[in-house]
Amino acid sequence: MKVTVLGAGGWGTALSLLFHDNGAQVTLWAYKEEYAEELRQTRENRVYLHGVTIPREIEIAVDIEKSVEDAEVVVASIPSQYLREQLSKLTKLDFGDKIFVNTAKGIESSTLLTMSEVVQATLKSCPRENYVVLSGPSHAEEVSRRMPTAVVAASHHRKSAELVQNLTMNGYFRVYLSRDVKGVELCGSLKNVIALAAGMSDGAGYGDNTKAALMTRGMVEIARLGEALGAHHKTFSGLAGMGDLIVTCMSRYSRNRFVGEQVAAGRKLDEILDEIKMVAEGVPTAKAAHKLALKCKVEMPIMEQVVKVLFEGKDPQNAVNDLMKRPGKDEY
Repeated sequence: MKVTVLGAGGWGTALSLLFHDNGAQVTLWAYKEEYAEELRQTRENRVYLHGVTIPREIEIAVDIEKSVEDAEVVVASIPSQYLREQLSKLTKLDFGDKIFVNTAKGIESSTLLTMSEVVQATLKSCPRENYVVLSGPSHAEEVSRRMPTAVVAASHHRKSAELVQNLTMNGYFRVYLSRDVKGVELCGSLKNVIALAAGMSDGAGYGDNTKAALMTRGMVEIARLGEALGAHHKTFSGLAGMGDLIVTCMSRYSRNRFVGEQVAAGRKLDEILDEIKMVAEGVPTAKAAHKLALKCKVEMPIMEQVVKVLFEGKDPQNAVNDLMKRPGKDEY
């Protein structure tokens, strides 16, 4: 099967290796020719996956339209805020017979749309039933080194999800199925905001108790907004929900946790984002989530405080104090 992966960052590269391991004919699309040529010559993604070899059978391309036109499965591993821009280059192609798999975890800042809604708005020829979202606790650094990982493939059409499941499952990568596209997408997006809060807790010198409270109550907020937008409550306790939240809040690989930690240490947000050379999806998603919460009249105090720390200069310790001093209430 011909698979094209759009985006040669860490996750796009790791997915290319996964598809190659499972016998697919893989094309990996990179945004810049200079970067693509480096990947071709070194067969290594030194920026994102140092030490991991890219097999020569994986084609590295820069012409996005040509890369996609003959593909049977198109996998988007493009940061959420840039997805519409890149997909707009593919509007002349017919996606009627292609499975479109999205892995971006974010909410479009300008429209507050989820990625499935962005795809439907941009690629008019892509049937709703051909869309699959692949999400869960899956750091590229570990998947590329074939460490056991489990994720969720969600689609409105079970056969599309099953195709992706069959195409990706192997001895180190396990895929479960779901029909809750909205829930899986929101989990993947909103957990990044809570990971920023977890990082701020680390940077402020707080301990395990604090982080456990942030993660647990953060998931309550994610589920609260998700259910208000039509997601299924069970999704939030699964791999796409609690599973991804745990790994993103705890892992040394987590960009969002790192950004939060550095902000709490007193560094400027722009300086931190320039340093990491990767997109921390939680930063733009924090604003979008806050706007969605206000629109849906959903209470999300942790995410509100994250926005105030990131964009209004509030001290993280003061944010924690304000959260702790809120009026007492029942847990459920």
